Amino acid sequence: MVFAELSFDIGPGEALLLLGPNGSGKSSLLRLLALLLHPAMGRLTWEGTSVDKDSEAHGARTRYLGHQDAIKPVLSLRENVAFWARLYGAGDNHVDPALEAFGLTALSGTPGRMLSAGQKRRTNLARLLAAPAPLWLLDEPTTALDRQSIGVLEARLADHRARGGMVVLSTHQDVALPDAKILTLDRFAPDPNRHGGLFLEDEPG
Repeated sequence: MVFAELSFDIGPGEALLLLGPNGSGKSSLLRLLALLLHPAMGRLTWEGTSVDKDSEAHGARTRYLGHQDAIKPVLSLRENVAFWARLYGAGDNHVDPALEAFGLTALSGTPGRMLSAGQKRRTNLARLLAAPAPLWLLDEPTTALDRQSIGVLEARLADHRARGGMVVLSTHQDVALPDAKILTLDRFAPDPNRHGGLFLEDEPG
C-alpha cells in the first residue's frame, strides 16, 4: 500500500501541486487519476459521477505526461506531435501553434532521434496544446528544461487555468503555480497497524 485516507478536490482554474520524497506516491497518484492504475479502495469522481462508469470520456478530458518522453525516433518533431493530436481526435489544427508556443517551430522537421533531452521534453509538452483537454496530469514536467523553458511552461499553465483548465503536477523544482493547492503525500503513508487501501475522492467541476 502506497497511501491511505487521501482525499482532495480540484475545480476549474485550480491547480494541485504534489510534493513528497521519492516513493511517497506522486507518480502513482497521477497514474490513478489517468486511470492507468486503479485504487484498491476509494473512488474517483468527475462532477459527482464515478469515472469508472465512462473511462473513455475520462480519457478524452485528461492529458497525462509521465517521466518518459514518448518520441518516435523515425518521425519528425512535428509528426510526433501531430500523431498524438490525431490519436486524441484533435486533428492538425492546433499542432503548429503548439510548436510555436514551446519554441519548436525551427525544429519541426528534425527527426525524433536527433532531439536533445530538453527538446524532447518540450515536444511532449506541446502535445498538451495540440490536443486541448481540461485536466492536465504532469509528472515532473520540468525534467531536462532550462530556466527559460520552465518560464514558457509556467506561462502555458497560467493560460490553461485562465481558460478554466485544471492542473495536477508533481515536481522537485520550483514551478510558479499561483494559489495552487498543496498535497504533501508522505503525510498519507499508510499505518501498518490499520487495514485499508487507497482512497481518492476527486470532484473537479
